[in-house]
Amino acid sequence: MTQPEQAATAFDALHTRHATALMQQAYLLTGRPWLARRAVERGFWLAWQRWPEVAVDPDPAGWVRAAVYEYALTPWHRLCPGLRTARGPRNLSAAGASDGALAAALLRLPAPHRRALLLHDGVGLGLDATAAEIEASVPATAGRLRHARERIAALLPQLGLDGQPPERQGEILRARLTALPGPPQVPPPVTGDVRSGSERSAQRITRTAFGATWLFVLVTLLTIAVTPDHYVPHPERPQADVPHSRMPADRQRGADERERRREARERRDAAREEGNSAREEGNAAVRKKIRQARLAPEIR
Repeated sequence: MTQPEQAATAFDALHTRHATALMQQAYLLTGRPWLARRAVERGFWLAWQRWPEVAVDPDPAGWVRAAVYEYALTPWHRLCPGLRTARGPRNLSAAGASDGALAAALLRLPAPHRRALLLHDGVGLGLDATAAEIEASVPATAGRLRHARERIAALLPQLGLDGQPPERQGEILRARLTALPGPPQVPPPVTGDVRSGSERSAQRITRTAFGATWLFVLVTLLTIAVTPDHYVPHPERPQADVPHSRMPADRQRGADERERRREARERRDAAREEGNSAREEGNAAVRKKIRQARLAPEIR
């Protein structure tokens, strides 16, 4: 058996063992059967595209589960009414009333609390493994788990969670969560279709990336081709023929009037200066004659 055949066989075995359980978990996370199916399909698509990495992972099923949960709880699903988390699980006619109440109570939890509760009490992961998978600290994970159990106990007192120790609460919830049915009338994706769909998705992504790259290169080349390498003045308004700005007629008359006033003021100041100089000369001549008159008797 060749290496690609071995990889396909190992991937198909992983999908066969865990696809149904992941469908049930994604359904409990979202309350929407087709969204759960899409999440599982996308998780295995990503696993097949990165199979060399997944194959050597200590827990390949956990790798796929993390991808499924991430897609199921993606925030941008809120923008699409068909992908939003349901307020209650769909098509509960096939399930019992108590199962429907528990599934509805799960959907009323915040998404981080719902995920922590499902991993710890539903899947059976330890607290450390749950914290590692949701990428949170152990105290934060324990707090989410405690708040989720308290909320479930308040919503469903018939479960008998109040007054029980944490270990007993986990056992009760694990037994009830594992007994919940999966999405009705929505089978998990077929193994062979998952691999072919993953390959087609990878090809589309590759073609899109190459197309975007070539489009960017083409736009860059066109920009360089049409951009001149030197300054070219505008043909309709050459720089040498740009008319000088002219002052409006009323502003020009005001400026002329202010200029005439300034010249008249300068002539008055000059005349005043000449008058002052003449008076100073006359006063000096008078003072000189007075001094001469005072000195005349002594000379005689």
